[in-house]
Amino acid sequence: MAQLLIVYHSRTGGARQMAEAAARAAQGEADVILKTADQAGPDDLLQAEGYVFCAPENLAAISGLMKEFFDRSYYPVLGRIEGRPYAQMICAGSDGENAARQIARIATGWRLKEVQPPLIICTHAQTPEAILAAKTIPSDQLETCRELGLSMAAGLQMGVF
Repeated sequence: MAQLLIVYHSRTGGARQMAEAAARAAQGEADVILKTADQAGPDDLLQAEGYVFCAPENLAAISGLMKEFFDRSYYPVLGRIEGRPYAQMICAGSDGENAARQIARIATGWRLKEVQPPLIICTHAQTPEAILAAKTIPSDQLETCRELGLSMAAGLQMGVF
């Protein structure tokens, strides 16, 4: 069975809910490994056939722990995971575009194959209180995350990517 690695970081729960929704939907179609960014590393990337990266937007960028995962993993897998498929999900307070661009640039360096445009879910958190508050992603938006996870897993299993 194909292995799908889902790596995420979440400080207020939004990205965690998104990653967990994708992982639950993907189970049964692929061997799903769900890891936080501080627990995932190069060996996980090498073992998986495809990836979903899920991060919050922090200060118009990916979160520091997610960036640190990429920093730790980048060179050890460079030239060893080329052509593998990936998708990404961003939990944003405003637009999430810059965070998505950062992940896409890293994936381009690894020569990964983007299989769909970034999924950006916007919480519209704009005040310090709203930004720091625990997030609850609405069920219709979590359904989109489930669809992403299922399509990634099914595509890996069928060899579509």
